[in-house]
Amino acid sequence: MFKSGVGFLALFGLGWWLLASSAFDGVVRLVEVAVGCAVTVGLMFAARRYLPASAGGPFPADRRRRFNQINGLQWLLIVAIAVVCARAGTPVLVPPLVAVVVGLHFLPLAAVFEQPRLRVPAALLIVAGGSGLAVWLMDGPDRTVRLVVGLIAALSLWGMALWTVTGAASHAGRGTEE
Repeated sequence: MFKSGVGFLALFGLGWWLLASSAFDGVVRLVEVAVGCAVTVGLMFAARRYLPASAGGPFPADRRRRFNQINGLQWLLIVAIAVVCARAGTPVLVPPLVAVVVGLHFLPLAAVFEQPRLRVPAALLIVAGGSGLAVWLMDGPDRTVRLVVGLIAALSLWGMALWTVTGAASHAGRGTEE
């Protein structure tokens, strides 16, 4: 289900979507949550259906070690952001700053996975974070910061997942395997 990272992209996309949906109340929020869950499940089923069995197999030890280092640093930075923002009384800055960190972490992962296209969600997540910071700097409401960051980040990750699946389906349709 986590072939070629589609499962991770889909689930983290859902997390960002839920952040965006927190800008709404009542029925609208429930509909947004349902839509996000449906997109996530759809992407995971599509990955299972269209990606080859060999997709996302185990990494060689050196790649796994580098992947773990990159992710470890990312999570340390996320924890530091959360702590510093909480102590500074600006929890609204957590999502934009985390989006920037997550975007930056995709840059070295593009090299580790030999997937230059991972630079696309990297750039879009950095834009998501920058957009949220811009809304905050213009004294926009916290809910708008969450909406902007969450929506751009979710669509970026889901878009990457869809790109991965459609690329595999296209190759399969032509009788080739990715």
